[in-house]
Formats: sequence, structure tokens, C-alpha cells
Amino acid sequence: MRGHNHSILWEPPKDFILLGVSDRPWLELPLFVILLVSYILAMLGNIAIILVSRLDSQLHSPMYIFLGHLSFLDLCYTTTTVPQMLVNMGNSSKTISYGGCTMQYAIFHWLGCTECIVLAAMALDRYVAICEPLRYAVIMHRPLCQQLVAVAWLSGFGNSLVQVVLTVQLPFCGRQVLNNFFCEVPAMIKLSCADTAMNDTTLAVLVAFFVLVPLALILFSYGFIARAVLRIQSSRGRHKAFGTCSSHLVVVSLFYLPAIYMYLQPSSSYSQEQGKFISLFYSIITPTLNPFIYTLRNKDVKGALRKLLSRIWRLCILSSEM
Repeated sequence: MRGHNHSILWEPPKDFILLGVSDRPWLELPLFVILLVSYILAMLGNIAIILVSRLDSQLHSPMYIFLGHLSFLDLCYTTTTVPQMLVNMGNSSKTISYGGCTMQYAIFHWLGCTECIVLAAMALDRYVAICEPLRYAVIMHRPLCQQLVAVAWLSGFGNSLVQVVLTVQLPFCGRQVLNNFFCEVPAMIKLSCADTAMNDTTLAVLVAFFVLVPLALILFSYGFIARAVLRIQSSRGRHKAFGTCSSHLVVVSLFYLPAIYMYLQPSSSYSQEQGKFISLFYSIITPTLNPFIYTLRNKDVKGALRKLLSRIWRLCILSSEM
């Protein structure tokens, strides 16, 4: 039974053992290679999106301001989890310090909630662009975009702060083994030997709010967008309007479906292995795919990337001639 007096006589553990993605040793090398390649691709892709959205004057519209922040979020997302995973795969101890674990789940939940709101802001931008095209510049002005981004980051930070304050007070008894490849709040709550009713309730309420409210805004926006697109007479016009939204819809699906699967249903409804796979998907695979989704579907981004690469190539030639 979880005792109340544990919280009185309790010292935080020095470290936690992370069991990793799989308990099959022969899978470690292939997983190490896949994760390393995914991390490099995620870094290169997201850094490229951030650079072109900053350097190219044609990409200073609201959509690309949000896209730059989304890429920065994905960059931080992968950096929060993957380096520690790679270190543990090459190490027999597979541990993470208590402070490192706390920092990891604090940043992870901060970034996750921030991304929910940024994706909702991007849906609002698409709604105004398609449903109110003549008033787009007036409505989606730069100060509003900056305010929306600030609200996203501050809301995510507030959620993370609440989760951290509640989680660091939990006592952990016995052997601190996390059957996961990184630290996150639900896993920490399960590991505690105290009464976690307050933590469970707070986590459920905050996750439901930060997932369902932005998702509802996204669905409402796309409901109005769909109605506006269906009213367009020409098939070319409908195709163009759909093309401006398709990348965002794919990214929203890749982000929200795993999040809903993991956080908005009882953990008993899926196995530990399924949970690990879903966590791997939304923490590593999705941030790796996002830059390529936006690049392949967007002519402006592709053009800006070509200009950036040609500029870098010219600089390399000039430096080699000196």
C-alpha cells in the first residue's frame, strides 16, 4: 500500500534506470543507427526551415512565422530525448540522473503543450487566408502573430511548471526503473509509492485542456475552410486552396493522433510496448517528418531552400579559392 508517511521521510533518488525502447539486445544496433539518422535529419530539416523563414523576405508572412516556431519546437523535442537514448544504447548502465530526468519531462511537456497551441494558431491563419482573403493582412498582422506565439510558449511553460511542482514532491521507493526510453510525467506517477490521485487528476485535466481545446479550434477552422473551398467554382481554385492546408492537416494528424492515443485513454487499454512505439513516433518520427512534409508540399519553401543552398555553395567556393 502507498503510505502517507513516505512523503515525510523521503530523499530524491540519485538516478533512474531507463529500460529503453526494446528488451531485445540484438535490436540495439539497428535502433541506434535509425535514431541517429532520424536525429540528424530532424536537425538538418528543422534548422533549414528556421533559416529560410528568417533569411528569405518572401517567407515573412504569418504562416512562416508559425512554421519557424514549429520547427524550433521539433528541434528541441528531439534534442530533449534522442541524445540521452543514444548514450544509453552505448552504455550498460542505462541511467539518467534525477535532475536530468526532471529536466527532461519538464521540457518535454512544455514543448508538447506549446506545439498544440502553435498548430491551432496555424489553423487560424489558414482560416483567415481562405475565408477572409481581403482582410488577411489587417487581421493577421505581425503583432497578433507574436502575441499568439507568446501565449503558446507561456501556456506550455505554465502547464509544465504545475506538472513539475506536483511530480517532484512524489516519493519513489525501491528500485527506480522506468520501462520507457525517456522520462515523462505519467511514467513518474506510476513509479511513485505515494497516493497520486492529485497528480493523476491534474495531469488528466491539463492534458485534456491543452489537447482538446486547440484541437476543437483546429476542427472548427477547417470546418469553415471546407465550406469556403466547396463554394469555389473552379477546380484549380479548389486545388490551390486545399494545397495551402494539406501540409498542416498532415502535421496535425501526426501530432494529435498519437497524443490522444497516449494521454486521453486509460493506460490499461494499450500494452507497454505499444505505448513505447507511440512515444517513439510522436517524440522522434513526427519532428523528423514535419520539415519534409512542408518542404515537399510548398513551392515557396522549396524555392527559398534552393536559394539558401546556392548561397552556401557560393560561399564554399569563395572560401576554397582564398
